[in-house]
Amino acid sequence: MYTTLQQFFTTALVAVSILFSAPSFANEPEQHPEHPVQENINAAEHEIEHNLEENIEEFNIGDMIMHHIADSHEWEITHGVALPLPVILYSEDRGLEVFLSSKFHNEHHEYNGYHLVHGDTEDIVPVDESRSIIDISITKNVASMLLSAFILIYLFTSIGAAYTKGKGKAPKGFQNAMEVVILFIRDDVVKPNIGPNYEKYLPYMLSLFFFILVNNILGLLPGAANVTGNIAVTMTLAVITFVIVHLNANKHYYKHLFSPTGVPAALLPVMIPVEIVGVFMKPFSLMVRLFANMTAGHIILLSLFGLIFIFKSIMIAPVISLFALFLNVIEIMVAFIQAFIFTLLSSMYIGSAIEEHSHADHGH
Repeated sequence: MYTTLQQFFTTALVAVSILFSAPSFANEPEQHPEHPVQENINAAEHEIEHNLEENIEEFNIGDMIMHHIADSHEWEITHGVALPLPVILYSEDRGLEVFLSSKFHNEHHEYNGYHLVHGDTEDIVPVDESRSIIDISITKNVASMLLSAFILIYLFTSIGAAYTKGKGKAPKGFQNAMEVVILFIRDDVVKPNIGPNYEKYLPYMLSLFFFILVNNILGLLPGAANVTGNIAVTMTLAVITFVIVHLNANKHYYKHLFSPTGVPAALLPVMIPVEIVGVFMKPFSLMVRLFANMTAGHIILLSLFGLIFIFKSIMIAPVISLFALFLNVIEIMVAFIQAFIFTLLSSMYIGSAIEEHSHADHGH
């Protein structure tokens, strides 16, 4: 991208230089008509290239984006203001060590024999390469998940208490809004796809939906963590669904995998591997879909704001801010849609694994 911008601005400046410089040399002696113009053009090219290189060195939009979407050992509220988080390390020779990440705020990013490596991700490694450690630190994403868990516990205990207190009365306010969402997930997502035994899986489906939704929305706030844009988080959610599916699957589900109905015996060596690959593609699609959609939204928004610093112009800021505001509204919609899709597909996968043989299509 920088090369494209550099070529664009260089070409533009050269064109402007020719337009304004050529008349000034119209009265020069005829024996040297090209040299002054060419020298002026070359000088203009070098000047614009030098300025663009300085801007690239001063502000690297790629580093800025990765810094904001990647996990970290501190929670940056705004530029220059960060909340240090606990670093928890275990090693055989030292045992358990706990200290704040602010200890790494020095010239070499080292503390007590450990080095904080800054790259696409932050890693803590021992200075002595012969040592091995287990890092179980509270990172930004972990802290954000704990925050979302606290929010969910508080919300649903409050709603439960309100139902107990106002038993027999119509819900109102926030309680009424939450009831609409819960009934929608139960009646239009879980019950139709899982079937008569849906109540067994309803707590998981509701937890899954609201966990993804709350973290999606928290991730849109300034200075927040990109939890659902972390492939490890989406992978964990997909694996949990995968485990639930295959722990509760009936014999017809497994029979369909290894002996698909209506398939000639000669084709079984081909169809069985296809069916097995399909089993693992379902959680893989769950994982990648949520990760890619949430991460892409963050990258687009950060790229727009980065343009303000690249062009260094106050004139472009209002336009980009309005466009980013519009995209932020779209991102709020995407936050709800992705939580809905993940829950819907999980319900379909569970339903296809537990339904009776007479109605089974196994999601194909």
